[in-house]
Amino acid sequence: MRVLLLSTYPPRVCGLATFSSDLRETLLQAPGIDAVDVVAVDDGQRAYGPEVVATVAPDDPAAYRAAARLCEDGGYDAVCVQHEFGIFGGAAGRHVLEFLDGLTVPAVTTVHTVLGDPPADLRAALVDVAAASARIIALSPAAVPLLAGHGVDPARVAVIPHGVPPVPFEDPSRHKAAVGLDGHTVLLTFGLLSRNKGIELVLDAMPKLIATHPDVRYVVLGSTHPEVRRHEGEAYRRSLEERVRRLGLTDHVEFRDRYVSLDELRDHLLACDVYVTPYQSREQISSGTLSYAVGMGRAVVSTPYRHAEELLADGRGLLVPFGSSEKLGEALLRLVGDDELREATRLRAYDYGRTMTWPHVGERTALLLQEVVTEADQGLSLRGRQAEGLLEQVEGGDACTRLIRLDHLQALTDDTGVFQHAAYGVPDRRRGYTTDDQTRALLAVVAHHRHFGDEGSRRLAATYLSYLQLAQRPDGRFRNAMDYSRRWLDDLGTEDTHGQAVWALAEATRRAPGAGMRELAGELLAAAMPAAAELTHVRAVAYALCGLSELPGDTQAAAVATALGDRLVEAFDRFSQPGWRWCGDELTYANTKMPEALLRAGKAFERPAWTQLGLEALDFVLDATFQGNRFDPVGNERWRTRGGAASVFAQQPIEAGYTAQACRFALSVTGDARYARLAAEAVAWLLGRNRLGIPLYDPATGVCRDGLHRDGISRNAGAESVVCALLGLLAMAEPLSARGSVPRARLAS
Repeated sequence: MRVLLLSTYPPRVCGLATFSSDLRETLLQAPGIDAVDVVAVDDGQRAYGPEVVATVAPDDPAAYRAAARLCEDGGYDAVCVQHEFGIFGGAAGRHVLEFLDGLTVPAVTTVHTVLGDPPADLRAALVDVAAASARIIALSPAAVPLLAGHGVDPARVAVIPHGVPPVPFEDPSRHKAAVGLDGHTVLLTFGLLSRNKGIELVLDAMPKLIATHPDVRYVVLGSTHPEVRRHEGEAYRRSLEERVRRLGLTDHVEFRDRYVSLDELRDHLLACDVYVTPYQSREQISSGTLSYAVGMGRAVVSTPYRHAEELLADGRGLLVPFGSSEKLGEALLRLVGDDELREATRLRAYDYGRTMTWPHVGERTALLLQEVVTEADQGLSLRGRQAEGLLEQVEGGDACTRLIRLDHLQALTDDTGVFQHAAYGVPDRRRGYTTDDQTRALLAVVAHHRHFGDEGSRRLAATYLSYLQLAQRPDGRFRNAMDYSRRWLDDLGTEDTHGQAVWALAEATRRAPGAGMRELAGELLAAAMPAAAELTHVRAVAYALCGLSELPGDTQAAAVATALGDRLVEAFDRFSQPGWRWCGDELTYANTKMPEALLRAGKAFERPAWTQLGLEALDFVLDATFQGNRFDPVGNERWRTRGGAASVFAQQPIEAGYTAQACRFALSVTGDARYARLAAEAVAWLLGRNRLGIPLYDPATGVCRDGLHRDGISRNAGAESVVCALLGLLAMAEPLSARGSVPRARLAS
């Protein structure tokens, strides 16, 4: 493809120009992109490089129309527009529509500003720009509901984050000498200076901070914004310098008044201990400087503007109220004074930032451009053409069997157990192991050995069972988290940990590959039974009930299962109401396990009322997680509450695998072919029959990505994901009559 980019561009000094230059460079590295040329929006006379094939004066409509004709004359296949209201001429920047309306090739427009309640003229202009574009790119998930509120169809919006440089995770002390800050604890704010940056809040918080940490140096890096300088000169910077003198901070605050290159910015970010963005507007949906800080693994303190709320969630930074220098100072004290907290915050930020690196952004943007070109050329979606063929791979058991691979699970497993996380598919030893993952992995390899009879799954089963033996405490309960050095990080796991252990051990008691393993599993299960009888959380109850339903002939198992089944039924009775047949106020994760547990227990212990409730609850979950016939599970960006809407992204493979298991069991109970189709749809979601049309599971390697997000699939591929994908595939491959073919076992006394 040949791509034309419309934007401001260096040597113009502005964030959009820098973004466009970085985007061009990364697109040129993406597969399928042959050329990326630029039409620069230029408000003066500048000398450009050869990649700039034309310039457009902002207030000249004819120049925009000429640029559109250039697109066809130059043989370009698609256009990328970088949209900010302030750079295009006309009322509310409407001159850009002269360009978009004159195109004969598809345009993908990135919107860098989306306001929650804009003036009517800005709203109308944005809607018209969206209508003239084949797709809209938002830099943040926070922009999607705002765009929807303005009438832009969310199905036409792709979220692709602001790109960040790919750098290693390093200690700041290694880089301080390079920027003249050796020996200091460094706070940094970067960007073109203007009054909404909130720098004065940091200055007001500094006296208390340096009273206990006199080595702190706050660096404000960046020149004054050209538009600010044009209207008021350096008045704001001078007011900040006067504030520094008045507060006695001359030795602790440094203004580096210059426009810096990317290399210089990177050096400063790598040298800083805490990055600060005290911006004063909640409306900001994208901050390139904050993206850089998070992506490069910096500890961040920020006010809660929209982009910061998203990027710094889940412990990736600290948020403080707007306008409060006191709260900002408290947050700075926490991070500066607590090395462990600062390092943990940095690591979480860095891990999250791996999905934001420029190579990832370039790949996602190139795929989107290829898609709109294909649609324009052929009049239909590439995803739509591929989707129907996926079901053919999973509806038949024999075909599904060919998709099952243990390679990745084996790569994630050492002689201790399966690693919890995998960064880019590579085992992440920093995160260690969990009992939760060993239980699910044990279930998967026991089922795999049952189907294939292979030696590899037998060895894995022994490893995971050995971990459970080590994790069990003298009272029969289980520890959960272990680091790479085999040191336990907790004294007791959650109820879910115990319920899953009971589930896996019950399955292993009947079906583990080898008499020794079955006997050991029985002993561990017997020790776990007293605590299992005390479980109260519905998901933990369901896990245990699924396992104990495999042992209907054992008196103790039947007694505990009966108590747990009654407890689960009581939860449904307490929370259910018309239109909400559920055992709580939210649909969260592993939702189909509760109905499946009732189905299994109802069949095993001859409780038809449980079976009926299980079917009603399963149908309720399926109605909530299918759009028509397409699997579209609840995402963990926001759970679905009673009467509320669920988020549709951060969807995870655990839902696909468990839904396939539940539907296949419902099929065995009812004979209703509808459940067979829904099970196949759930597994097909893993193979690309999803909102983005991107496979999460690779049948060539057995790798399964951790989630489906607005900006694409996760780059990580940890234990939960691959195991749940295998459980779903194995459920499809297993004959419906197979579950009764193994002799019943009794628990060890």
